[in-house]
Amino acid sequence: MSDDRTLPALIAIDHDDYHAEHVGRLADGRQFFLTTPFAGALQGQAGNEFVALYLFDAAGALLEARIDEFGPRERVDPQARKRAYDARLAELGEVAFDRIEIAPFSLTRFGVEFGLIPNWPQDEGEQLSISLQPGDYMAFFEPWDSGDYDT
Repeated sequence: MSDDRTLPALIAIDHDDYHAEHVGRLADGRQFFLTTPFAGALQGQAGNEFVALYLFDAAGALLEARIDEFGPRERVDPQARKRAYDARLAELGEVAFDRIEIAPFSLTRFGVEFGLIPNWPQDEGEQLSISLQPGDYMAFFEPWDSGDYDT
């Protein structure tokens, strides 16, 4: 368990055919992560669906977040969302799908926190995890360089 409140410098994410399908590097060495975060419909909130393209420098620091909002899941136009996703992927140009190593980050858009957000241990024996938010659909644990995640 991490006794102090120190975040890992970098978290590795290996390219796969699931949530990390579109991670890799641009021709200029920048890293990218294209994903579909969501805010669940909870406690009277309608929820929200997004397409997010995160760009990082070669060392893993967040440079830019391009996030498109689509509203509550029941009202999302799936074709519009797919077009936005495909357009974000196309705007990257030639890419290499591969492992990325990125620093934890946090930013707020549309009143929602996005990023690789720490879940600090609350009880003895718990370990630090870092979750992709919103949606908590990828969780990372030590060793941070494994490239693996839980869903």
